[in-house]
Amino acid sequence: MSSPGTSPERPVKIKVGIVDDDPLVRSALGLMLGGQADIEVVGEATDGQEALALVRTFAPDVVLMDIRMPRINGLEATRRVLTESRSPRVIVLTTFGADEYVVDALAAGADGFLLKDTPPPEIVAAIRAVASGEPILSPKATRTLITRLRAEPTGERAAAASRRLEALTEREHEVALAVGRGLSNAEIAKELYLSIPTVKAHVSRLFDKLGATNRVQIAITVHDAGLV
Repeated sequence: MSSPGTSPERPVKIKVGIVDDDPLVRSALGLMLGGQADIEVVGEATDGQEALALVRTFAPDVVLMDIRMPRINGLEATRRVLTESRSPRVIVLTTFGADEYVVDALAAGADGFLLKDTPPPEIVAAIRAVASGEPILSPKATRTLITRLRAEPTGERAAAASRRLEALTEREHEVALAVGRGLSNAEIAKELYLSIPTVKAHVSRLFDKLGATNRVQIAITVHDAGLV
């Protein structure tokens, strides 16, 4: 209860910027996020060039970034906004089927990747997770990426991947294999009889030990080693 003469502290909202050249997509995302008590849409942009202005003006915590846009596409925009002094976390939202740049976007530093047909509650949950520092990659997206990108690794790549995986404990190795199969944290927890916080802790250690910044990179390492 607040004392007389004072008002209760307002909860800090997650500031979100929306970057997409499709006005219908921007409108739908804005309506969806506008109903969340802990999220505020602070600005919109229609391409990567406007995204830079949005970030500099409004300093959003999270940017939802389309990839295929005129002038500056989402890939280059992701690289540029992440060099800003108050850089946001970036979630790539894409249809993927028409997109050739998703892996490059993740390599450029995007913290999340979701397909545009992801259910709204999962998009909201992803924004909250990424804002708190947890990278997000939808299981469906992981499986799609691995299917699309999978190619026979060279002997050198396979050997390098195997060496990186040798540094893992037995349990971390099991979690890495599950990530490589595209399982979510909840699915891994159920399969390995672990709590979700324990799975999250193992995944965080995988990022450190494998030098990965997202789940796709873990999955590719597992695939390069020929384990999935």
